[in-house]
Amino acid sequence: MSDNKICGCCEKTTTRSDEERKKLIHRLNRIEGQIRGIRKMVEKDAYCADILIQSAAANAAVNAFNKELLASHIRGCVARDIREGKDEVIDELVATMQKLMK
Repeated sequence: MSDNKICGCCEKTTTRSDEERKKLIHRLNRIEGQIRGIRKMVEKDAYCADILIQSAAANAAVNAFNKELLASHIRGCVARDIREGKDEVIDELVATMQKLMK
């Protein structure tokens, strides 16, 4: 896991194994499919409660994705930075978790 400088919205990157990347992308593909399904339900004027149930399922899938990514981040990036004496990563982690818990 590295923190190479890149252009765009983020200053750091994380190097992931092919297996980890595939696992995360697979989860995101399923979430994307769930969202497309919800959009189709809205387009077909499906019953509100049915849409809400599917929306809750998609939300749960996003939460599961976040939990998996957060665990990987703590075990990899955060642990590495702490070992390297970069204690500011703790404040970054706290801020990230506060955003996730809104």
